[in-house]
Amino acid sequence: MAPAMAHGAGTSSAITFRTPATKSPAWTSPALVVLVGHSSGGLSLTQALHEFGDKISLAIFVAATMLPFGILTEQDARDVVADLSEYGDVYEYNYGMGPDNPPTSVYFKKEFQRKILYQMSPEEDSILASMLLRPSSKIAFKTAKFSGGDVERVRRVYIKTMNDRMVKPEQQEAMIRKWPPSEVMTINTDHSPFFSAPEELCRLILKASNSSLAAK
Repeated sequence: MAPAMAHGAGTSSAITFRTPATKSPAWTSPALVVLVGHSSGGLSLTQALHEFGDKISLAIFVAATMLPFGILTEQDARDVVADLSEYGDVYEYNYGMGPDNPPTSVYFKKEFQRKILYQMSPEEDSILASMLLRPSSKIAFKTAKFSGGDVERVRRVYIKTMNDRMVKPEQQEAMIRKWPPSEVMTINTDHSPFFSAPEELCRLILKASNSSLAAK
């Protein structure tokens, strides 16, 4: 099985999700793939389940948005949109459609990035991540809706980040209750376990992959 990972969700003008994972040459291989989605990249992962479910052996959601058909209701939005009001005004807004229209993307202010996203990660990693951080599409996130695929045919594993300040554990639990995966794992990290505990995250991903093989 070939692994691929989606970090956050990329968008086109048609508000569809496309990431390196969904463009991977693995789709043309007879071998099934394991897909890993982190944070809003869970939306890309869900779209892949709809479009390429017959090519996917396992879907792993790491502190990721996990809704079977995207954001359909106000309750869905409440379950997945981070409530960061305790930190004050954490975002810079981009008005790509003009100042008289709602913002099209948001960007974390630098002073809040480590506090919310990387508080348990090595400082050098958080500095590099801050340099690479890009705005998130506000429109795409709120209008993400998927249909047409049998998403239940693919085994799913959710990895909960227990010290997450971005997608809080209770938000993760709400998504798990709404669409129960085959297995739930936990890791005692911030929102970015690939920085704060990369070896432990790798161990969990391999464990989930091996369990998926054993289940077949």
